[in-house]
Amino acid sequence: MLAEVCIRVTSGAFGRKAVRLVVCLGLATIGLTGGATSAGGPNGRVVGRVRLVAATAARPLTTSYSSRTLVPQGDPPREIRNVVVSLQGMPATVVAPKHYQLRQDGELFLPHVLAIARGSFVDFTNEDPFYHNVFSLSRAGTFDLGRFPRGQSRTRDFNRAGLVKVFCHLHSDMSAAVLVFDHPWFTTPDDDGSFVLANVPAGRHTVAAWHERVGEARRSVEVPAGGDATVEFELPVVEP
Repeated sequence: MLAEVCIRVTSGAFGRKAVRLVVCLGLATIGLTGGATSAGGPNGRVVGRVRLVAATAARPLTTSYSSRTLVPQGDPPREIRNVVVSLQGMPATVVAPKHYQLRQDGELFLPHVLAIARGSFVDFTNEDPFYHNVFSLSRAGTFDLGRFPRGQSRTRDFNRAGLVKVFCHLHSDMSAAVLVFDHPWFTTPDDDGSFVLANVPAGRHTVAAWHERVGEARRSVEVPAGGDATVEFELPVVEP
């Protein structure tokens, strides 16, 4: 049997204005008043789904280069892929660094949102037939990789946890967000919105669903040893 609790949260941590979120939590017959994270014992999982609900459509973005704007190859990425789910307040944990690619294609950064572990490397690859640039003024990472032509890449390592907003000096409408975590409990939902955070220590934790135009929706959950805590988020974000 599932017990469900719904709350309304007004949040605008990274957005331009406060946005009201509806967050629903379902827990499989476990108490909502659990204590601190328990020591020892088997770990559990946080499983759930993020749903994007209808919201007022924003004014379309304009670009100074509309006459030559290109269409990226393949299907356009779904907006759900711009959501990141993570545990908050976790102790810093050594995570093996990985190598990622963030492409510049059709005057877009693809993917638009990239979640990585601290110490990982990102290759910024230009796939457009003109020059691009990559820079950031974020506190978690300030850099400028200069200009480079089609077929070339620039690599940056991310050694500080936090949000790094990335831009192109040559195309002011281009942007991306790199979320850097110092623990392994983060993920991007699948196309259907489902997600799993595995190997979570048993006990009480805070789960957050982040979107750059909405901010963070947070909820406390109790993860049972060897079991699942289930969370459902609804975020008012318009599909592109």
